[in-house]
Amino acid sequence: MKSTVKLKEKHISPLQETPIRLQEYAVGIFSTNPTKSGIKKAIKKGLVLVNGKVASTALYIVGGETIELYQEEIKATDKQFIFPLEVVYEDDFLAVIFKPSGIVVSGNSFATINNALEQNLKISSLKDAVIPRAVHRLDYPTSGLLLISKTNETTHYLSKLFEEKNISKTYHAITIGQMNNSGLIDIPVDEKESKSEFKVLQRIPSKKYKFLNLVELNPKTGRRHQLRKHLHGIGNPILGDKEYYIENLISYGNGLYLHATSLNFVHPSTKEEMKFTKELPKKFRRLFPNFSL
Repeated sequence: MKSTVKLKEKHISPLQETPIRLQEYAVGIFSTNPTKSGIKKAIKKGLVLVNGKVASTALYIVGGETIELYQEEIKATDKQFIFPLEVVYEDDFLAVIFKPSGIVVSGNSFATINNALEQNLKISSLKDAVIPRAVHRLDYPTSGLLLISKTNETTHYLSKLFEEKNISKTYHAITIGQMNNSGLIDIPVDEKESKSEFKVLQRIPSKKYKFLNLVELNPKTGRRHQLRKHLHGIGNPILGDKEYYIENLISYGNGLYLHATSLNFVHPSTKEEMKFTKELPKKFRRLFPNFSL
């Protein structure tokens, strides 16, 4: 997609007893962009004009200024990344899609989940509609549920839920070796506090690995590669992990056995409790045919 800008709202400031920074004053005056972080981003992107001139975050409001908020209007590009996605849920605010393993969510590459959203999702009809974008990440080799925002306000709301740890995520993995039935892993990741809970659901013997374990995982923090690093750190790396592995115990056949199984959060508009679950991929079920969610 590409975008042009269009005037969305106009505001004339009343006389101020004390001059106030634009990014402080503008919080709440525009219905399509009510938050402080949203206003700051809009100013930095040149979407806020004061008296007809592009404003800066250093500008002070004294009274009588005409403040205009512009918004990027979404238009389709000629070139699209054609990649059908399974849409688990969709409304005007957000969507939940299934991300297959072997594709990145975002980045400089053309072949990303974000670049495939245009052809798979409907553009929101709300005033603060934005180009649909993922609000969290899943590693390239990881499959599972991915949460997508379709409006400016929803992006800020969901980002805050993640920041305050009010979105619950559950993963399933197949790990190698003998491991405890359950526990909490608190090994720091990138020198930052990190916590992951695990529970072994089923275990089968293996000639090559001694044991294969079907494990439920609940990350309490969101560090990069946290689950993979944590399981490797306790001596039970994920089957198929080519970055965090034990020498001579690498599986090259079917990729990484890590799957984002469920998402649980409160909807930004309806305040309804939303819970989504995606069954385990076939490669999991081939090893553990008697397990079901």
